[in-house]
Amino acid sequence: MFAIVIGMVFVNNFVFARFLGLCPYMGLTKEMSSAIGMGMAVIFVMTIASIATYPLYSYFLLPFGVERVLRTASFILVIAALVQFIEMLLQKVNPALYKAMGIYLPIITTNCTILGVTVLNIDTFVKDGKAQPGGLVGSAVQGFSAGVGFTLAMILMSSVRERMEMADIPKPLRGIPIAFITAALMSMAFLGFSGLIKQ
Repeated sequence: MFAIVIGMVFVNNFVFARFLGLCPYMGLTKEMSSAIGMGMAVIFVMTIASIATYPLYSYFLLPFGVERVLRTASFILVIAALVQFIEMLLQKVNPALYKAMGIYLPIITTNCTILGVTVLNIDTFVKDGKAQPGGLVGSAVQGFSAGVGFTLAMILMSSVRERMEMADIPKPLRGIPIAFITAALMSMAFLGFSGLIKQ
């Protein structure tokens, strides 16, 4: 489990190593509060989606032989329901954060990192058409760790972008161009963790 946590947060980070979830990564990292709020929402959705989709696949889709046809559609349905729940909860509990997240909150439904982690859980913990022992716990840990990795990426980028607002950057590079250059440099830096876990 420790290897899964280290692997998903540092080595196989969905943003830096797999380049998934770049829309909220680039769009919501101008302010730290928005980045943290989005990160927490993604951690929650990824963990619950991992817990919900693993048994759905293992005990419903696989036994009926419809896993190839219905896997993506059923996973997106579960994720969409979870996002709707979070959206209603945030609107009630923290309207300011709900307003700050704007369009990016509903985008979690189609955020490829969340769908990616649910598919990765199946590829990791279901072998030869059979659910592996401890697969549900492993899926939950992997989903949570992937969410932590995504949040780490959001916080790092947000802290850099907040400082760049005060920097004297050449006019053609201001805004998104310098953000993409920074994201590329961060991805290269995270490649240094690739030797931590043997594949």
